[in-house]
Amino acid sequence: MVTGPDRVFVTFRASAISRCHREPYNPPMPRHFTGWPEQAYEVLLRLDGVPSPDTREAVRADRERLVREPMVALLNELADANPRLGDWSVWRYGRNLWWWQHQCAVVRLARNVEMGLRFDLDGLHVKGAWHYPDPAQVRSFRAAVADEASGGELVRIIEGLPERYDVGGDVMKRGPREYPEKHPRVGLLRYRSLIAGCGVGSEESLRSGEVLKEVVVVAEELADLLSWLARYVTEPV
Repeated sequence: MVTGPDRVFVTFRASAISRCHREPYNPPMPRHFTGWPEQAYEVLLRLDGVPSPDTREAVRADRERLVREPMVALLNELADANPRLGDWSVWRYGRNLWWWQHQCAVVRLARNVEMGLRFDLDGLHVKGAWHYPDPAQVRSFRAAVADEASGGELVRIIEGLPERYDVGGDVMKRGPREYPEKHPRVGLLRYRSLIAGCGVGSEESLRSGEVLKEVVVVAEELADLLSWLARYVTEPV
């Protein structure tokens, strides 16, 4: 069953709330990824809901050190493990509250084809995505889906993903008019973007840094899908 791409399977909010009264945490920036400390959840809890501008400024330095910098370290080590994943960015947070509450990062593989990572009170979510396409990319995607060889390959890739993945995207109510209504892959022809994502790690592995190994595995599981999209939908950057 196709569901939304951003469903998160592992919830840490309740356990994070139990950590509210701890001493200040001021570690140096780790040279290697060692996980998100418990105090990272405390920072995100202070930002939950509608925090005031004063609250955001009060936690800015802690958010950078405890929430964003571990994501930078994770992406550095992920690139060391797989050089193909070396073109990445870890977003800052600006004025929009959502970005303060969710630490996001992206690994670019081709134009509009990427891996996305998000850390927040619900844990870590990783996705492989082709999204925000231009009309030419949508036409290329549909042509590749309609082709027996490349379209059949995509079906096998999606079916081969582990069950924990949600697969979704921007889906039209009806198939495109230029293709037969009874095309064997009419369901995929309705897509104008394609995203596969899952929750990654446990509370313990996120704190200890062991989640890095799990992210490496997820990157390997998504590699065929992202390679297909880069090959048939757009040219690599």
